[in-house]
Amino acid sequence: MRVEEITPTTPRSVRRSLLVQRWTDLTFLHWPADPALVAPLLPAGCRPDVLDGVTYVGLIAFRMVGVGFLSGPGVPYLGTFHETNVRLYSVDENGHRAVVFLSLDAERLLPVLTARAWLQLPYMWARMRMNRAGNVLTYTSRRRWPGPRGAASSLSVRVGDTIAEPTPLEHFVTARWGLHTRAWGRTIHLPNEHPQWPLHRAELLSLDDSLIPATGLPRFTEPPVSVLYSPGVPVTFGKPLPPYGK
Repeated sequence: MRVEEITPTTPRSVRRSLLVQRWTDLTFLHWPADPALVAPLLPAGCRPDVLDGVTYVGLIAFRMVGVGFLSGPGVPYLGTFHETNVRLYSVDENGHRAVVFLSLDAERLLPVLTARAWLQLPYMWARMRMNRAGNVLTYTSRRRWPGPRGAASSLSVRVGDTIAEPTPLEHFVTARWGLHTRAWGRTIHLPNEHPQWPLHRAELLSLDDSLIPATGLPRFTEPPVSVLYSPGVPVTFGKPLPPYGK
């Protein structure tokens, strides 16, 4: 099986828009993980994607802005909200690289219910906030529903210099052109497209997280090996690619 290359822009342009949105003020935290640890958590037909034999677990906090259907416009109020997700990195049987979400905490209940019903994504309803003081950003989240109730995350970062040339690891955890999920009885790949990420180095100032262990993964005791910030990109999601498996 030929696995597609990791490229700074999508190798598969979205021809027909299904959803539009903008991701802003993103902080990416990543820890290395044994592929054998995360493999049971992936949908059928997917295996862990690896870089030099290692895969990664990501905790990503950001603000979702202007979610709209087809080509937009964004839905007022309900289409803009804070989100924090826990994600893994996957390859499917056709060699498409993507992410798999173990949880997605968001502050708007209706989008949570819609995504859970439509794509069976593990969205959770949470109380959330993001504050900025100069170049320091703080994100807080506490889960309301469905559970485990009280699962929470609080993190603070200081944004640093622009990255002119991302490292292989920085490309690996950010240049992702779709998601894998188990929906409608099959594993599907939902492709996306956006401009190349504008990335900055970032310093982790504080972290208190129980969202990762709430997924069934062990709690990481070491600091993340990668801390990145991006002001954001506009994103288009396309129609699901052909399903895999049963």
